[in-house]
Amino acid sequence: MIEVAEGVLVATSRAMSTTSTVLCGAGEALLIDPAWRPDELDALADELEARGLRVVGGFATHAHHDHLLWHPRFGAPPRWASTTTAVLARDERATLVAQLGGDFPPALVDLMGRVEGTDAAIPGSSVPHGFAPELVVHDGHAPGHTAVWLPEQRVLIAGDMLSDIELPLPFYPDDLPSYLAALDLLEPYVAQAAVVIPGHGTPGSDPGARLTADRRYLAAVMAGHVPDDPRLANPGMREEYEHLRRMVVPTQSNSAAVSRG
Repeated sequence: MIEVAEGVLVATSRAMSTTSTVLCGAGEALLIDPAWRPDELDALADELEARGLRVVGGFATHAHHDHLLWHPRFGAPPRWASTTTAVLARDERATLVAQLGGDFPPALVDLMGRVEGTDAAIPGSSVPHGFAPELVVHDGHAPGHTAVWLPEQRVLIAGDMLSDIELPLPFYPDDLPSYLAALDLLEPYVAQAAVVIPGHGTPGSDPGARLTADRRYLAAVMAGHVPDDPRLANPGMREEYEHLRRMVVPTQSNSAAVSRG
């Protein structure tokens, strides 16, 4: 794990560069999106034990299978998510479990997605000393997606947004307006942040540049242009661009019809 701010530790998985964030203070830890492969979850438990940290809570930024994971060695503290995320984790459990793959250990499958809903704040008993996390709930990338803002540390834990390796990933079929609104909602936090932690990618001191890059990319696709974005060269991103391009075609057709009328 690397320390990106005082008491904020980040581990990065070999699978999709998925990040696990640990907030630690006074011997306690809050785990945000612990991920991803079983041996990496076990190694994270080893690291917490070696540091003498007791897990007092967990938080899932959204209801995708790689962000709802847990390990028996983390213990059984309350695990939180937005209300919408908690509902999706329950109602879509069969689909989420299938996405883990048939070789995922049954004990970890059973623990996946066992979250309780909160939109106001993570209860204080689940937060280590020295942190006052604020939840920024929106519907960009996934319904009920949540960023976690740490005002004292000036760290924005962005979930699956503001990545240096992934393009913006609105969900199908009609999430683009919600995604744009989510970027607007995140903007004041980005303006204050010294560090941004994406759900996939590298923590960075360039949150403003990442927000600008995401807006520029989306604007280009909506205008019918091929974006000049280096992330297009990363695995899977050309397919995601084509997916988004198909998503915005009805919007472009509607705009053309309005201007003809």
